[in-house]
Formats: sequence, C-alpha cells, structure tokens
Amino acid sequence: MTTMSESKSLDFGGLRIAYDARVLEPRPWTEAQGLWAAELIAAAPPGPVLELCAGAGHIGLLAVSRSTRRLVSVDANPAACELTRLNASVAGLRVDVREGRMDQVLEPDERFAVVIADPPWVPSGEVALYPEDPVSAIDGGPDGTQLVRACLDVIRGHLMVAGSALLQVGPGQVPAVEALLADDTDLRVIAHRDFPRGSVVLIDRFDWGVAP
Repeated sequence: MTTMSESKSLDFGGLRIAYDARVLEPRPWTEAQGLWAAELIAAAPPGPVLELCAGAGHIGLLAVSRSTRRLVSVDANPAACELTRLNASVAGLRVDVREGRMDQVLEPDERFAVVIADPPWVPSGEVALYPEDPVSAIDGGPDGTQLVRACLDVIRGHLMVAGSALLQVGPGQVPAVEALLADDTDLRVIAHRDFPRGSVVLIDRFDWGVAP
C-alpha cells in the first residue's frame, strides 16, 4: 500500500504540490489549464469554484490562489482527497474537500461560478498503454467519455448563469463534447485549447433573455 511517506512534490505555478502513486502525477501542461481557470474566475459572477475529479488538487488550487473564491474539491478517491487537503494546507488555502461520487456530494441547490473538470478520458481498452498511471485515474470507460458525460451532467445542474466551465478531454474528443451539448439551449462550447495529452474545452452558460 502506498503511504504519504512515499510521496513526491513539485512546483506547480508557485504552489508546492505533493502527490504519490495513488493519484495521477500532475502534468506540467495542466498549469496552463489552472491559469486559464484563474482568468475565468477573475471575470466570473460572484460565487464559489468547483473542481471535479480533482486528483491532488493542483489545478483547482492554482486557479483560486489568485482570488478569494471558495473552492469545493470533489474526488471519489480517498487518497486524492487526502492529498488535496495537504496541498491546500501547505498553500494556506481553505478548501471544502468532498469525497464521493460527483452526483452525490453536491446539494441540489448549489451553484458555482466556475467549474473545473478533469475526468479520466482514456478508453478502457487503452489504459495498459500508460502503466505509470493509476487505472482509476485514467479509465474513462469503453469509449473514454463515461466520466466526461458525468461531468457534463454536473455542469448542467450546478453552473450558474454567466458562469464558465473548463473540461479536460482526450485527443479527438472535442467533437464528442459538442455533440453531447447539441441539445442544450443554454450551454455552448466557446473554445478549446489542445495540449500534449488532451484538450481543454471552455463551456459557457447563457441566459438567452439577457445574453445574445
């Protein structure tokens, strides 16, 4: 069993982030995702920030470290929650860490100004290609979008009007996200950025009675 004594740490946008073999090692390129989220937070309506599939918590912590926003961090992996609490404490940030399924740990009336989601997106048949990564952190189901769809359901239910979401997906999965949102009247894919191992999709929620 992996213990905290076997943990490593790295610099992530000025934050010291601890991680170990129980979670996905923070990728350097995800720092850009955290900084993009920080930009959205600066312009978002008042309200807290939600991070789904948080892992060691590095992206969400970096995103809110430049603001006074409250962060709610969700992961089903107890080790991820443990590491997020540790990393938040080291950074001097207060974070509401919730362990469990993303569709079960949020109250129905909770709304968030920004949602950051980093679900596993590797198709189950390809997880063996990444032996260095914990299977639970990368296995996205038969087509790789099982947890992507779950994150979209949470975004539908909990993103406030004029809010934004950043959703990380795998290579070639951006069209799938667009198709999954095709019938939504108030959510729209605004942009996406491609990175070495995946893409990050920006989704905005509009009130069509106010926004064009």
